[in-house]
Amino acid sequence: MAAGLNEGDLLLTSPNTFVASSNVGLYQNAEVDFVDIDEKTYNMSPSALKDKLKTIKKTPKVIIPVHFAGQSCDMKEIRQIAKDSIIIEDCAHAIGGEYMGKKIGCLEYSDMAVFSFHPVKIITTGEGGMVVTNNKELYEKLILFRSHGITRNKDLMNNKDMPAWYYEQISLGYNYRMTEIQAGLGVSQMKRIEEFLIRRREIAKKYDEAFKNHDIITPYQDEKGISAYHLYPVQVNNRDRIFNNLRNKGILVNLHYIPVYLQPHYQNIGFKQGLCPVAESYYEKALSLPMFYSLTNENQDIVIESLIKELK
Repeated sequence: MAAGLNEGDLLLTSPNTFVASSNVGLYQNAEVDFVDIDEKTYNMSPSALKDKLKTIKKTPKVIIPVHFAGQSCDMKEIRQIAKDSIIIEDCAHAIGGEYMGKKIGCLEYSDMAVFSFHPVKIITTGEGGMVVTNNKELYEKLILFRSHGITRNKDLMNNKDMPAWYYEQISLGYNYRMTEIQAGLGVSQMKRIEEFLIRRREIAKKYDEAFKNHDIITPYQDEKGISAYHLYPVQVNNRDRIFNNLRNKGILVNLHYIPVYLQPHYQNIGFKQGLCPVAESYYEKALSLPMFYSLTNENQDIVIESLIKELK
C-alpha cells in the first residue's frame, strides 16, 4: 500500500517463500508473477530476473526479494537490474544476517525491508513484525496505515490551528499497532540476538560437518554474506519416504516451501506448473532439519544419526 501498488501494476517475487510475499499484491488487485530461484542459494536469481524483465510488457512497480532461510539475496545485482522498481526486502528469515559486510535489511539496495516476529522466527514478539525505510514519504504513509489513517501532525492536517485534543483522519488506514507488551518482549529478545545467532550457526556448522561425505545437498553459503540460519534446508533423494520415517521417530523435519504458484488458489487464477523449473526441482527434494536456539547437542545428534541411516 505504501508503495502505491494498485490495480494493473505488477509485483514480482520469489516462488520459494510463504504465500504472504505474493498475497500482498493480490490484496491490491495488482498482477503478480514469480522469478525463478538460484539453484545454490534458493533465492531470487538475478539472471532469471533479467530474463523475466525481457519477456514482460511492463516495468514491475514492486519487486520483493525473499532472503530465504536467512541467506541474503544478491541485493546489489537486483537493484542494478531493477532500477525503476520499488524494492521491498522480505527479511522474515534474515534478521541479524549479513550481506557485503552490512546487516541484511539495511536498505542500501532497497526502499523498504520487512521483518517478522512470529513465534518461530529468530526473535519473537509473539506475533507481528516491522517495516523499515529511509524514505520520509514512505515512512509517513506507513505511520498512517498503521493507525487508521489518523494523524496529530499539524503539518499533515487540513485544520492546523486546533487544540491538542484534535486529530484528523487523512487517509484510509488499519489497526496494525503492536502492543506495548509485545514491544517489550521484542526489546528483550533483541538484547540476546547475537546469542541466538551464534547458537544457530553452531548448529549449522555441526550439520555441515556431519553430512559432508553423504548423498545430501547442504545449504550453500554465499561468500558475499553470512546467513542468519532461520532454517537449515537440505535436498535428499526419496524425500517423502525420509520425511515420513523421521516424523514417525518424533523428529520434526519440515518442508520450505511448496512453490507459491502451485497452491490451489494460484492455480485457480491461472498459474501453471513449469513456471519456475529450478524452484520446482528444489521443492521435489527439499527437507528442513530442526533448527532452533534451544536444540541440544544430544537431540541434534539424534537428528544426524537418524538422517544418515535413512540415506543409506
